[in-house]
Amino acid sequence: MVWVITAIAIATPIVAARGQYVAGKTQEIELNRQAEEERLAAQSRELQRREELNRALASNVVGQSMSGISGEGTPASIALASAKKASLSESTIGLSEKLKQAQLRRQGKSAKRAGYLAATSTLLESATDLAKLASTAQSSTTGGGSGSGSSGGGT
Repeated sequence: MVWVITAIAIATPIVAARGQYVAGKTQEIELNRQAEEERLAAQSRELQRREELNRALASNVVGQSMSGISGEGTPASIALASAKKASLSESTIGLSEKLKQAQLRRQGKSAKRAGYLAATSTLLESATDLAKLASTAQSSTTGGGSGSGSSGGGT
């Protein structure tokens, strides 16, 4: 019967450690998936912004040509400045989105490490508890027999 209790005492922390390991790994996978979704959404938003910019630029060109303004001189320099601002804005937005994706990936790695550490901690704590239990069991079996010495029996 003692072996059953010992087996349970050994198996329980192993199962708990495995659960912590799997939880950390699962969280890492989920955060990596979120980072990938964010990357795809960022690409979609960038395409949408570029389409809007192209429509606005095309509208400006059509408006200028209909009103007889040539594309040279001041209108051209305004268009160039506008394109530079749009490019800078795109770069800033792209960087922000890449940073968000990197943060999600770092969180995933951190979650994985936390799972590993929790599992290791559980195993070490359980090993300590088992060592204490074994020490207590050993001292009770060796200490119990020495207290009953033989009596002198002489009056």
